[in-house]
Amino acid sequence: MSYFNVKDGQQGIALLGAMVVALILSLLGATLLNLAGQEAASAGLASHAAVAQQLADAAGELVVVWFHNPQATADASQLSALRKKRNRDKEGAPSFFDASGRSQFVGTEDQPDVRLQNSNSSDSRLLNDLETGMFRTMAHLGQVEELKVYAPSKPGLLCTIDTTVATNSNPSVRQSILMQLGALDLPPLRAAVQVGQHLGRSQPGTESPVSVHWGELKVGGDLILTQADEIPLRSALAPVTGQVYDEMTHREDRWMEGWIGGTIQVTHLPSGQTPSLPSNLHTSQNPIPGVRLDQWPYEHIKQAAKRFGRYFAIDREGLLYPQGIVEPGRGISPDEVFRSQGNGDQLGLIFIDTLDQTAPRADNLGIVRLQAPYFEGMAVVQGHVVLAPSGSGQSIRVLSPPQIDQGQDIARTPVQLADMHFNGVLHASGDITIAGRVRLYGAVVAGGTIASAGSGSSLEVWYDHDLSRGFYRGLPVVYRASGTWMTRY
Repeated sequence: MSYFNVKDGQQGIALLGAMVVALILSLLGATLLNLAGQEAASAGLASHAAVAQQLADAAGELVVVWFHNPQATADASQLSALRKKRNRDKEGAPSFFDASGRSQFVGTEDQPDVRLQNSNSSDSRLLNDLETGMFRTMAHLGQVEELKVYAPSKPGLLCTIDTTVATNSNPSVRQSILMQLGALDLPPLRAAVQVGQHLGRSQPGTESPVSVHWGELKVGGDLILTQADEIPLRSALAPVTGQVYDEMTHREDRWMEGWIGGTIQVTHLPSGQTPSLPSNLHTSQNPIPGVRLDQWPYEHIKQAAKRFGRYFAIDREGLLYPQGIVEPGRGISPDEVFRSQGNGDQLGLIFIDTLDQTAPRADNLGIVRLQAPYFEGMAVVQGHVVLAPSGSGQSIRVLSPPQIDQGQDIARTPVQLADMHFNGVLHASGDITIAGRVRLYGAVVAGGTIASAGSGSSLEVWYDHDLSRGFYRGLPVVYRASGTWMTRY
């Protein structure tokens, strides 16, 4: 009898143990299901937070676009002047910074220079309207609640961008991000052609080979011409076209002005006659008041090229070496570096250093031959240049400098320029020699002179007015400063 009682007790204990194990497994399963649900919810929230961060970043990057594209701000009065340089640097040139280096953005987080808020109906349309808003392509993800631009917290930077966004998810996630912008702030080029020394020589056939449209000619020394009528008359009625001067009955231009440090010499002039010069040609400017040539500091431009463009060393044969490392047998020809495939193939800033990679002197200047049929970009050569493009160039569509129309509004005329070999900036610390008939849109600077390689060689330049505001295609106007990005919530 006692035997069966013991057996029944053992079975009861086993049953109880099985029930406890089952209960534990049930609780463990419920816990795992709950954790899985929490993990899924956390993953969903993390995904929404990532979307919010990307939206906030995109809002900040849009401000960078505004600086580079003034048309993007045409519908907002407080943004239309965002890109305008309101200060003057030590040289008197337009700048984002004053002479002491202080940014033109002086607002605070509570009182910013620029503020757009979704709670304001006009700002909401500008930012988030489904058809015309700046963020319409991301409207399915969320919207911008607020965007502010104010003073930087670090000296030397341009401004702080403060953006707040909210996602369309349920629940909605809000994200606020701060970042600061730096400005490249290269000195502007305020003339079509600038020459540090004399332009042309007194011997017949070596006179000035340069013609200028739409801008100024600045010469530090004397200007030597073949005929006095080579300089176009400045006239408000001159046609705004891509026509070259040789095709005109009378040479006229709306913007051409000449500032000559020394005198004007004319080689083909009947004996005893005095040349009749146009009123837009001003001579004997040096030493007072002086021909003010735009200065591009060697080290400043060199560092800009290393960061935002391409930097090359050069040897005495004219071969180029990337990153400034001269290795025998590894040099490349300038034609490989300065050849654009066509209109729109922007090559940016290309900097060619001196032979010893120190500031230019008379004894360390190399020679660069630019023979590509078309180049679009900025060629900064710390030496001499031979400009001898092959081929007929490219047809490009450009805008004339601003002019006052009948409604007293500032207007820029679209113009088609044919057979252009160079679209951008040619800057040489030494001399520029012209071989052939060369056409250029942009600006030319020579620390020495511009000379002809032979009879019939000429350089005809149409000035790009955007260069007067320090806007250089292929280079950033502003950029995100490293180490300044942060999230608030």
